[in-house]
This record gives sequence, structure tokens and C-alpha cells, in this order.
Amino acid sequence: MERREEEVIRIGVFVCHCGINISGVVNVPEVVKYAMTLPNVAYAEEILYACSSDGLNKIKEAMKKYNLNRVVVASCTPRTHEPLFRATCEEAGLNKYVFEMANIREHCSWVHSREPERATEKAKDLVRMAVAKARLLKSQEEPEIEVTPSALIIGGGISGMTAALCLANRGFKVHLVEKEPELGGMLRHLHKLYPTMVDASEKLKETIEAVKSNRNIETWMLTVVKQVRGFIGNFDVSVQRGGRETANFRVGTIIVATGADVFEPVGMYGYGKYDNVITQLKLERLLKEGKLEKLERVIMIQCVGAREEKGRTYCSRICCMTSLKNALLIKGLYPETDIYILFRDLQTYGKEYEEWYRMARDMGINFVKYTLEKPPEVIAEHNGKLTVSVYDILLGEEIKVESDLVILSTPLIQREDAKELSQMLKVPLGSDAFFLEAHAKLRPIDFATDGIYVCGTAHGPKDVGESVSQALGAASRAAIPMAIKRLRTEAITATVNEELCKGCSRCEEVCEYGAIRVEEVRPFVKVPTLVAKVIEAQCKGCGTCAVACPIGAITMRHFADEQISAMIMAAIRGD
Repeated sequence: MERREEEVIRIGVFVCHCGINISGVVNVPEVVKYAMTLPNVAYAEEILYACSSDGLNKIKEAMKKYNLNRVVVASCTPRTHEPLFRATCEEAGLNKYVFEMANIREHCSWVHSREPERATEKAKDLVRMAVAKARLLKSQEEPEIEVTPSALIIGGGISGMTAALCLANRGFKVHLVEKEPELGGMLRHLHKLYPTMVDASEKLKETIEAVKSNRNIETWMLTVVKQVRGFIGNFDVSVQRGGRETANFRVGTIIVATGADVFEPVGMYGYGKYDNVITQLKLERLLKEGKLEKLERVIMIQCVGAREEKGRTYCSRICCMTSLKNALLIKGLYPETDIYILFRDLQTYGKEYEEWYRMARDMGINFVKYTLEKPPEVIAEHNGKLTVSVYDILLGEEIKVESDLVILSTPLIQREDAKELSQMLKVPLGSDAFFLEAHAKLRPIDFATDGIYVCGTAHGPKDVGESVSQALGAASRAAIPMAIKRLRTEAITATVNEELCKGCSRCEEVCEYGAIRVEEVRPFVKVPTLVAKVIEAQCKGCGTCAVACPIGAITMRHFADEQISAMIMAAIRGD
């Protein structure tokens, strides 16, 4: 609702105990008492857990009872809880943009846990600043956009195909783009899938047939995505085949399912030097094709190129289970084969997989624990065999084992073209180079850019079961806006004063989301006027453009100059 000139500002302040997270340091009753002395504050209350259903009901009751038209909640981080409190305001009949938060947990009690008196004073300061801004808040209208009911899925592995089928079976048009000549991704090279031990080829064949027979899925083979422009609901996509532009189409949502590569440990443990040093992936192919000959002894070395102090510091998660699976398969083929697994830490997470480890020990598979400081060493080849030396930390001594075959367990790594794709889609990569989700707990399959989702090993190392589950989740998330067909986007966006704008393009250059474009306002005159235009549905309200504008022609809704100035003055003057 629009604020009228004669409207009397009535602010409600609610201070959360957050159990002992806040009240264990901050004197909450004192902060509440102080809040009541601030201008325009009509009501203040302390709540044990403001985010609980009981706490939210108390806020709604107080809003109605005291006729509050502005709300301030002093609690934890807005990043996780602001949407919840905004929704509460809407339920009470108030525009959600007249709500403000003061973070007195992360910014106060947690960082000043040993100074309760000073923490309490700082909490008062933060509440005073929030109230100063709340006085000037205005209702905002969220722009509404139409959503194209079709999706782009980048990657034709098991994750991409699963997501495609999920969306197609709901009646949505799906463009499945795969750069390889065949669908299936890495699953084409695997033998058995744990824990079911079904043939990977059976699972793959069934899924590929379902994709090819589905009328709602258009498959683009040997094709790459060349350009993506637009925003949620309206992404304009260009794809290429053989370096030539093949097609352009519009989609409402995008799912990244590009998969991962397996690290090639060239120069490590004799790989590339000795023919009988191979990777687990090569072993999978030998088992799949029935070409693994009977061996007297096999040694598997874990964490090759992973969990390093520098470089790939992460655990690939699936390597230990892959080793156990393949060791058990070798034992099933040749029970007399002596198998050693050299490991640093055996990551068999989950009850079912821990039982696999016990089964492997019962079948006589040997486990030798080594350290990063003393890794195994492949000494030399003699009579077609390799000698592996390793310091067994449980025995406390160096042991040497002769082996017919050394198998290296290497991690999954991001594909080479991931960086280019991340820049094209304006989605981030994490420190491990895999695609980074918006929030590990709250938005685990969403990107920060609305309408784009991630699944499978493009997101990080995971097995087939996890990849399929995540693909179904990503498809479900992508289906929501497409099913609704229209959606409202965040109202906190940049606005341009066209009378001040000089069309210098600085804002367009610094915008990471492509939400500002400088356009000709009067194209038919001799010297057309250039003015910056904001694509509201694409704008994230980060404020970078407002800072970059040399003449102050850009301001931010909900973070107007007068609102920020009011907070600063409240902090400085203490009133």
C-alpha cells in the first residue's frame, strides 16, 4: 500500500532472545525498554524465538492490536530469516517492504560474547538505526513477468536426462543439449552401480530410450550453448553445432547438468610409465568388457590427486565406495586374488556402505592405512610386476608388496569449459571449481541467479543415486515458475533518473547480472539521447551501479540515499 502524507508512522520493535544466542550476552529487556523511547515506536516486545510459529503469531497479533504500519525485528541474519518475517507482515496485511531487520546476533552477541555491557549498547545502536530507516520505508510493487513454459538442460548424462524426463512428463517442452555424440555421460563407462550392483548399461539404456521416445524432449547432440541472455522466465538461448549457429529459442528455466571429468594422474605412481598402473575408470571398462585377466595380487591406492594441502583439497566422496565395489567384483571373479587397499581415511558414509567395508574385510581384502606425509611409492617393475612400498601406520613399519596391477583412485574434477559456462550464465564456481549453489542449506540446488539450477556432478562429486535425486529436485524447482506461468520478482532494484543520466555506460559495464542496458531514447534525431534502462526482473539490487554512477543518476529502492543517511545519522548522533 502507498504511504500517504498524513499517515502516522507506528513502528513495532520485536527483540529476539534466540535462546541464549542473543540473551546470553545482550540484555534483551533493556534493549526493549530503550526501543520504546525511540521516535515513532508504538510498541516493543521481547520474544523467546521470533522465527517460531508462536513468535510469528505474537508479531501478527501485536501488529493488529497496536495498528502497526512498520515492523523492526532485532534477531539474527536477514540472509536466512528476512523472507520469513516479510511473509508474516504480508499475512497481517502489510506490504513486506516496510519491514526492517537488525542483526544483533552475528553483528553483536556472537562477536562481543565477552563484553555483555558493550554488546547491549551496540544492540541499542543497531535497533536505533533500523528504526531510523523504518520511518522512511515505503511500500513497493514487485514487477510481474510471464514465464515461458520450457526448459534448457545443459548436459545429457544421467542427471540431465532424469531432469529432462521429470519436466517433460509434466508437460513442459525441454531442450536437452549434449556436446558428445551419445547420451549417458560417464555412466557409459561404468560396470556395476553400488549398492544395488545392477548393470550400469541397463539403467542407462532404459533412461535413453525414455528420453528419445518422449515427444516433449528435443535432443541436441554434438551441440554447445553459445549464448544465454535474459532472465528467469525469458532466457534467449543460442546453440551451435560444429562451430555454426544452429538454433535460437526461448526458455523459462535452465538446469546445469554438465557432469565432471576424472582426474588423470599422469606422472603419479608410475601412471603413464607402466602399463599395469591404471585408474579405477579403466578398471571399470575392463570389468565391463570382461577383459580383466586372473591376477595374483592387486593394489589399490586411494586419494591420488585428492585431499592435498595445495590444489585439490576436497574429498571426491565416491572413490572409497568405488574401490570397495571393484575389489568385491574382482574377488567374485577370482577368489584367490590377493587385494590390498591403501588408504588415508576410508569414507564409507552411511550404514549400508559401512557393511560393505565389513564384507570386504571378511572376504580377506587387506586394508593398509598410510599418511599424507608418507605416501606409497611404486618402486620398480620386475618380471611384469610392480613393487609398492608403503609405511603402515598401524604396524608402525614399512612394508613392500609385489603386485600384478596397481589401481589408482582419482577424484572427479570440473570440466575445462565450466568457467566459460559460468561466465555466460553469470553463476559462480566454488573454491573447488565446481558450480556453487546459492545456499548450502536453504537453496542447495538453486543458483543466486533466479531461474537457473544445478544438479549432478557439475555441482560436486556424488554417486549415481545422489545425482538422480538432485536432478529430480532441480526439475521440481524449475517446474514451479513454469507451472505458475507468471511470477513476481524482487522489488529492491535500481532506478534511473533519466533527466540526470548521461548514457556513459559505466553502470552497464559493472553490472554482473546484465540488468542494465544503455539505449537510444530518441533514435530518429541527429544526435540520439543515450539513457540507462534497468531490466527489473534481472536486477538483484546489489547497488554496484549506484556506486559506479559518476553523477548519482541511479538510486536503489528500499535503500534510498535518505534511508541510508538516516541510519548513519542515527549511529553518529545517537538519536
